[in-house]
Amino acid sequence: MEKKNILTYEGLQELETELQDLKVVKRKEVSQKIKEAREQGDLSENAEYDAAKDEQRDIETRIEEIEKILKNAEVVDEDEIDLDKVSIGCRVRLYDCEFEEELSYKIVGSTEASSLHGKISNESPVGKALIGAKEGDTVSVETQEGILEYKVLEIQRSN
Repeated sequence: MEKKNILTYEGLQELETELQDLKVVKRKEVSQKIKEAREQGDLSENAEYDAAKDEQRDIETRIEEIEKILKNAEVVDEDEIDLDKVSIGCRVRLYDCEFEEELSYKIVGSTEASSLHGKISNESPVGKALIGAKEGDTVSVETQEGILEYKVLEIQRSN
C-alpha cells in the first residue's frame, strides 16, 4: 500500500494548477521547440534538439510525479481543524527559547513542505514534536546541533 500524501486544500490547488500548466502550456512549448530544432537538419549535433528533448523528459517526469501524488492525496479540511492542539493544516506561532525569537509555521504534509514559505512537514523533527502540542506547551526537538526548545504561543487556522 502506498503512503498517503497529506495535502492542505491550498496545496492541492497548487498541484492541480501546476499539472494543468505542464499538460496544456509546457507540453505545447516544448513540442514547438523540438519541431523547430528538427527543421534545422542534422539531429546528431543539434544542441537545441537535445535540450528540448531533455526538457520534454523533465516535464513528463513531473507530470507523472504530480499525478501519483494526487492519486494518493488525502486533503485536510482546514475548517474542521481542532485548534486545541497542533495538527496538520494549522498555523502555529512559536517562541524559540534558545534564540529568543518568535517564529510562525504552517504545518503541512511532506509533499508541500517549503521552509522558504514557512511551511514545515509533519514528518520533520520540529513538525513531529509540535503535533499534538497545546498552547503554552514547550516542546523539545533533538537536532544535530543539540536539543532545541520551542514554546507554543498560538494555534490558529491558516486560511
